[in-house]
Amino acid sequence: CQPSAQGTAGFRGTVTDAPDFDASADAETLYNAMKGIGSDKEAILDLVTGRSNAQRQEIVQAYKSSYGKNLIDDLKYELTGKFERLIVSLMRPQAYHDAKEIHDAIKGAGTDEKCLIEVLASRNNQQIHNLVEAYKDAYGSDIEEDVTGDTSGHFKKMLVVLLQGTRDEPGVVHADLVEEDAQALFAAGEEQWGTEESIFIMLLGNRGVNHLQMVFDKYQEIAEKPIEDSIKSELSGDFERLMLAVVQCIRSVPMYFAKRLYKSMKGLGTQDNTLIRIMICRSEIDMLDIRECFRMSYEKSLYNMIKEDTSGDYKRTLLALCGGDDDLAGEFFPEAAQLAYKMWETSATTKVQLRPTIRPASDFDPADDAQNLRKAMKGFGTDEDVIINIVANRSNEQRQEIRQAFKSILGRDLMKDLKSELSKNLERLIIGLMLTPAEFDAKMMRKAMEGAGTDEHALIEILVTRSNGEIQAMNAAYRAGYKKSMEDAIQSDTSGRFSQILTSLVQVTSIPSYCTSTKQRDIIWAELADACNEDSDDMEIKFMSILCTRSFPHLRRVFQEFVRCSNKDIEQIIKKEMSGDVKQAMYGIVRSVKNQSNYFAERLYKAMKGMGTDDRALIRIMVSRSEVDLFNIRKEFKETHDCSLHEFIQVETMVVSFHILHGD
Repeated sequence: CQPSAQGTAGFRGTVTDAPDFDASADAETLYNAMKGIGSDKEAILDLVTGRSNAQRQEIVQAYKSSYGKNLIDDLKYELTGKFERLIVSLMRPQAYHDAKEIHDAIKGAGTDEKCLIEVLASRNNQQIHNLVEAYKDAYGSDIEEDVTGDTSGHFKKMLVVLLQGTRDEPGVVHADLVEEDAQALFAAGEEQWGTEESIFIMLLGNRGVNHLQMVFDKYQEIAEKPIEDSIKSELSGDFERLMLAVVQCIRSVPMYFAKRLYKSMKGLGTQDNTLIRIMICRSEIDMLDIRECFRMSYEKSLYNMIKEDTSGDYKRTLLALCGGDDDLAGEFFPEAAQLAYKMWETSATTKVQLRPTIRPASDFDPADDAQNLRKAMKGFGTDEDVIINIVANRSNEQRQEIRQAFKSILGRDLMKDLKSELSKNLERLIIGLMLTPAEFDAKMMRKAMEGAGTDEHALIEILVTRSNGEIQAMNAAYRAGYKKSMEDAIQSDTSGRFSQILTSLVQVTSIPSYCTSTKQRDIIWAELADACNEDSDDMEIKFMSILCTRSFPHLRRVFQEFVRCSNKDIEQIIKKEMSGDVKQAMYGIVRSVKNQSNYFAERLYKAMKGMGTDDRALIRIMVSRSEVDLFNIRKEFKETHDCSLHEFIQVETMVVSFHILHGD
């Protein structure tokens, strides 16, 4: 996807000029489709989506010449709803469509900042110039004046810069300024108290795409974090969202639009204006790249998501613009593979600072906490608020001291008292917090395997995300608590290759934590490449021998080399070639290696979306990550789903302590 950032690297659209085009014949077809009672919507959508925008403009002129009527007016009269909006928008020249989107975004009482951000952050210089002229022609006013009259602050200043369309052209790199620009961005944000927003505006609004890509790489070396993380910590509000969109478009316009499309359709309701705008404006530019970025990011094709989320003639028109179903093709676009390489590079070089939401309480007094917990549980009724506020605001180490103090001072077992006083999900959550991490993990493994069914997703989630030390502690806790080795329990409850994978993960490997030599990495990526040519059974064995034994830092580099040398992404290989629990386990390892916080964010989303909540998964993740990286998970959740984890939990649960664990 990378080559088409802000420009195009060859045609990657889904809509092309129709061969043997005859504007007059098409005008007649449309006229016949609309005359009389009713209209032939299928004929209209087939013709309109089967012509390029330039050809559509010829049809508009031919219609006027032949019938003395305005084609767009006739379409508005004959069609209705979202289908009418989509067809009419397709008939406008692209610059005039952009102009209308901007005009609609700022007219009236409110402002659609997301529309302003999307359009102005993603267009190249020529598209911006065309937009400015079309706006003046269509509305008789200056777009800059209208935008500045409806926005404010640094957000307004950056929009004005983008409206100039003066960014250096693609391919232009000021080699002598790359490090200087990176240092300037660092000095304007991370290195000082407060932020010099003007530096961010000047550099991100004027430097060329290729130059800024090199600046972002150098910035990461200097700051030891991606520039996106610095923007999130230094800026805020609409200005933050605009600058992030600019950076995302510098990195990859198709990936930016893939994310926008996903957010427009997921959850309750569809953001039809966004969906229509993107499908129209990218159908002749880079829709193929967007489709592949979408599939790579969300494990499903754009085609299928549109199919599930829309209906009727509106759906059929959007699917025609989409151009095909990637889930059927199963092939890899080289551009997407190279974008994956860049993503692995970011993952491999970024020093992630893990941020918990629960920290040790200051002025901690275990005896006092023990007494207060006892008071909350004595007599008739239980003061759940007191219990929640104490337990969810102490570190796990402090909770263990409270357990001991409760026993020493009151001669009672705190865990038994809590179990007798609390019920359902609150009891599970509070008890989970009172266990040590190793005890809690062991209990979660036990719960996943006991009874009639097995929770394979829970087994995978726990084992692919724990370190060697955590696995060792979990093994010891499991044996102490259940008088049986965890390995034996897994083997008795699972079977086949899936059982072998889990057993391998439970065994703490003796392989060095990070093989540093390029030669070692080359050998392993070659083994992976060779495994891809094996039949299913041999492939699984070879993948298991690598994925279950190598360290995460080492695997990041292996996966990166695999992409560079094969033009394929390891995730797509697993999704295409494997199935069932084996596929889920392998995929879980790769996602965890790549971005563990994102992996947990997706697990939380799946635990809460749809009908009913998977409370056990929700409790398991919130408890186990609250003192490790729950803040990081929150950020990933918000970025991926355009909704805060706090808001999601608030809708799905009634347990107050979830909000405290979340850190709000």
